[in-house]
Amino acid sequence: MNDELKMFCYQCSQTARGTGCTIKGVCGKEATVARLQDNLLYALKGISAYLYHARELKTTDSEIDAFVEKSLFSTLTNVNFDVTSFLDFALQAGKMNIKTMKLLKEAHIKHYGEPTPTKVSTKTTKGKGIIVTGHSLKALEELLKQTENTGINIYTHSEMLPAHGYPELKKFKHLIGNLGGAWHDQRTLFTQFPGAILATSNCVLLPTDAYRERIFTMGATGLPGVPHIKEFDFTPLIKKAQSLPEVEEKPSSKFLTTGFSKSVILSLGTKIKDLVNQGKIRHFFVVGGCDTPTKKNEYYRKFVELLPKDTIVITLACGKYRFNELDLGEIDGIPRLLDLGQCNDTIVALEIAEALSELFGTPIENLPLSLVLTWMEQKAVAILWSLLAFGFKNIYLGPIIPAWVNEEILEVLTSKFGIKLISEPEKDLEEILRR
Repeated sequence: MNDELKMFCYQCSQTARGTGCTIKGVCGKEATVARLQDNLLYALKGISAYLYHARELKTTDSEIDAFVEKSLFSTLTNVNFDVTSFLDFALQAGKMNIKTMKLLKEAHIKHYGEPTPTKVSTKTTKGKGIIVTGHSLKALEELLKQTENTGINIYTHSEMLPAHGYPELKKFKHLIGNLGGAWHDQRTLFTQFPGAILATSNCVLLPTDAYRERIFTMGATGLPGVPHIKEFDFTPLIKKAQSLPEVEEKPSSKFLTTGFSKSVILSLGTKIKDLVNQGKIRHFFVVGGCDTPTKKNEYYRKFVELLPKDTIVITLACGKYRFNELDLGEIDGIPRLLDLGQCNDTIVALEIAEALSELFGTPIENLPLSLVLTWMEQKAVAILWSLLAFGFKNIYLGPIIPAWVNEEILEVLTSKFGIKLISEPEKDLEEILRR
């Protein structure tokens, strides 16, 4: 194939995004390459998001930066016709995302201390209020400092829930609770919440007229016609909150528990090993990921509800909101539901898996540990390849196949990594426990 034909075929597959090249005889491979490029770009978006939040805390890494540059450049060079090269890039991206998540986690701990288990209220308290959504702990910290002694109460939403577990953040008495669930409930929640709103990262939706005048963005986040905070100066947001009606008192008996850090769980290592050896803990499940606003994701709540009482659920990211208010009880004092935090806290799950592997003297793939993940694009892509690069196999994934996957890519994911698409909770659970 000459250079002109290559360029045309590349452009065609880029435009068609997997529907096939218009040049007969070469469409299959080019369509797969285009999809793998999409996959790589999504993974790089995820890595870049975590890098951005690490940089907010003045933490960077030149090796990660160089990989992002090289990977983006690869989509413009001759390698862009090589399926094998892009599969290798995907695994490299997974490894580099592990390093990125570790970088961000270390920055969070350095600035805010290591999380400890914390019960978080879901009630509202009478008074002026601001609700914070997104992922940036730095933004929340600066807002808490600037609103101290102003009489404004600060609430978290979605992926900001784990902030309550960090010692240096929860010392602020006006950080009083978490409202709502996953990112996609915001249009309903923000309409009902009469105070001001701060969006600190992605996962923010176009606002409705009901709260358009009350929402602010910051950092890389932006919305048309919505005021943008610069340099962490929240003066406009605070003035808006003070001008708005008070949030009314609304009691709630529901608490959400978060803050199960690596140190907290590893401190229970000997006890966990004894309980496993005694048959009191049969299996560990990691259930979480990026939630989607679809009825298909009811699967995850039902799956957790079906779990035997001798199993432990480790969860993280916004997928946990499908079930994290459930009272699953304890096993000899160890909670059956352990919330590790945000999606970037997948690094904690990996470190716990490593520790369990060492504790039981067995490879990770032989541990009584299964991953059942809910899925969307972008950051979730980076995390998926991190899990695969780390050595996890037989991951259950849903509710639908990723958009960039075709038959050829699916064959690789299933044959090489054992990826399984979720089916029915009862069937999948029986299959997992039978192995």
